[in-house]
Amino acid sequence: NLKAYDPAFSYEIATIIHYGLKEMYEWQKDVFYYLTLENENYIHPDLLTEDIKEGIIKGIYPIKKPLNKKKQTKIQLLGSGSMVNEIIAAAELLKNDWGIDASIWSVTSYSELHKEAEDVRRWNILHPSHNPKKSFLEYMIKNKNGPVVAVSDYMKLVAEQISPYIRCPFVALGTDGFGRSDTRENLRDFFEVNRYYIVLYAIDILAINKMVAKNKINECIKKYKIDVSKPNPNKI
Repeated sequence: NLKAYDPAFSYEIATIIHYGLKEMYEWQKDVFYYLTLENENYIHPDLLTEDIKEGIIKGIYPIKKPLNKKKQTKIQLLGSGSMVNEIIAAAELLKNDWGIDASIWSVTSYSELHKEAEDVRRWNILHPSHNPKKSFLEYMIKNKNGPVVAVSDYMKLVAEQISPYIRCPFVALGTDGFGRSDTRENLRDFFEVNRYYIVLYAIDILAINKMVAKNKINECIKKYKIDVSKPNPNKI
């Protein structure tokens, strides 16, 4: 009965709190909410459209939708909390430096997406003679829109919990390793979750799936001066 959220923007927080109050007090459901609120300063945009509120509650909604061009190289960037700003920046780099279209998805709750997708999967297994249902995640994230790079400020396992329910190539980035205090810029470089690593992993998964040339990986490493001799953060 725990509903955990990691919102990025103030309109997400307002939407979740409003819905949570209705669910707990008006509808008297036996649930409680856990919200992670960041102390990082950045500009919070206005609510995009009213119709994204369903996605905010269910766990995911698009900030920038995928292009409809069939021949366009595409990647899907998923981020939660303040890491949404990093995937927005990474999307700009992918577009300007590599000609790759990145759709941008704010994941307000990886765990809510996991629970709903798992429930749908269970129903499908128990009802083999019925038309299979689709999870909300499957409706949002489609294979035709390219591989997925999912990022959070938590361990990789947080984002990886949705991977069994995504029908396209998938990689998760997270802060696996020993905690430490430093600037956010240095921390994100240390844990390899900043915009440059997001671009690197995006190009790598595209190369694995033969959507871009493999030499683009080396080009990316050189362009952003990524230290290949740097130790793995989860071994320090």
